[in-house]
Amino acid sequence: MAATSQQLPDQVSPPQFALSAALPHQIGGAQIWALPVVPADGDDSSVALGPGAAEAGELLALDLLAILEAHRATGRTGEVITVPVVHDEVELLMLVGVGDGSTTAFRRAGASLARAAKDRASVATSITSIAPEGALGAFVVGAMLGSFGFHWRSDGPTERPVSRIVLAGTSDDAADEELARALAAGGAGWRSRLLATVPANLKTPAWLAEQASEIAVAAGLEATIWDEARLAEDGFGGLLAVGGASASPPRLIRLDYAPRKVTRSTPTVVLVGKGITFDSGGLDIKPAASMLAMKRDMSGGSAVLATMAALRDVDCPVRVVGLVPAAENAIGASAMRPGDVIRHYGGRTSEVNNTDAEGRLVLADAMAYAVAELRPDVLVDIATLTGAIKVALGQGTAGVFANHEGLAERLTEASVASGELVWRMPLVRDYEDRIESKVADGDNAAGGAGAITAALYLQHFAGDVPWAHIDFASVAEAPAERYEWTEGPTGFGPRLLLAWLGSHAPLEGIVE
Repeated sequence: MAATSQQLPDQVSPPQFALSAALPHQIGGAQIWALPVVPADGDDSSVALGPGAAEAGELLALDLLAILEAHRATGRTGEVITVPVVHDEVELLMLVGVGDGSTTAFRRAGASLARAAKDRASVATSITSIAPEGALGAFVVGAMLGSFGFHWRSDGPTERPVSRIVLAGTSDDAADEELARALAAGGAGWRSRLLATVPANLKTPAWLAEQASEIAVAAGLEATIWDEARLAEDGFGGLLAVGGASASPPRLIRLDYAPRKVTRSTPTVVLVGKGITFDSGGLDIKPAASMLAMKRDMSGGSAVLATMAALRDVDCPVRVVGLVPAAENAIGASAMRPGDVIRHYGGRTSEVNNTDAEGRLVLADAMAYAVAELRPDVLVDIATLTGAIKVALGQGTAGVFANHEGLAERLTEASVASGELVWRMPLVRDYEDRIESKVADGDNAAGGAGAITAALYLQHFAGDVPWAHIDFASVAEAPAERYEWTEGPTGFGPRLLLAWLGSHAPLEGIVE
């Protein structure tokens, strides 16, 4: 394995949060007061201010409604009007639109506020004091992810997240619990995005396995790592073929979580995340422009690792095993060739008719292992798998394929709750002939209806287990900053999976 002297520099951290029953003007030390603005009922041209506005306006000797009118404010979601002020430590007043007051609107308001407050020490905001059920948590998640930053500069980051956000006019037991779960979800999203953003000259399969081992220690999980010798001994032909040309050999990562109360009948969920640490396309090489974002082709793996790290924080009631097949799809004398036939874990064979359809080859190994050795009650894989899903759904929504209606329903519900959107896609049986091979059990490059045929290929490795496949190549990369998304890798997946696995009965309607 090639050695590297690279070391990731210290990164910025998300804001810290606190709850307070006091209103912003009663909280000392804040540099910014942020107040909610909502469209007035029955009149689209006017707005109303939320709690703390009257007191802030009086202290600052400002007519806040006149300021909003002068700015032609609408109160739309994420609208931020900034007013410089001088009052004790307070330097800025922010008037933040919360739109229709939905959970999505509060998530976006949190992100917009956090982005506008960068490089400040603290904010006191009464926005969450008017939040409906679930929206306080959404605001916190938005504020965390809207603050995200990554750098590898010799002189440090160019900007830093606001250090502290006090949620004013908000303090009770329910808010404490909602905040704790939001911190877990937002933190998992941050971790997933960070791992996906790390450049591939550091992020080798071995490095990713080291991160998984550190996560296991911190989160109280059991970790098992397969190196290339053990992968060969156990018959993981897909992983070995995909990673065969790289100076950085492949790894299989396994993390095990058990809930606090566990019995013999406690069901098991297996999560499988694609961990291609860089994808050149192999001998079927990608165009240069298509390779630029391929350091994040392990985003499915980072989603699984980040989810596993947070399961205890959301009190997940079922066993969960996370599997990340990690490899670098490189070019070299030992690269797999078009026309090669590989044998996966368990014996099923695949004809490799496109070396750039490598993700399904490593997922197949991990899924086959899961079904044969772990006997899961539910199996979910998540991957940046096909460009076809972006053609079908654009850049804001992932596709979900499922062989079980109950599982599809649970994931769809979690999508709405988390804000990580999925759309149910069909497993069209008539397309099965497209993944047939004349020489092997399957063909990895069916072509046409590419997202569907990729899912059909994977379905053969799920056996009769309730299974879902999440293809989020569509939403893995944000082209620009927009609310909680920052330009670059999105870290999609952990919020969705935690909203599902952290619910009271995640397997209701799936496992009897």
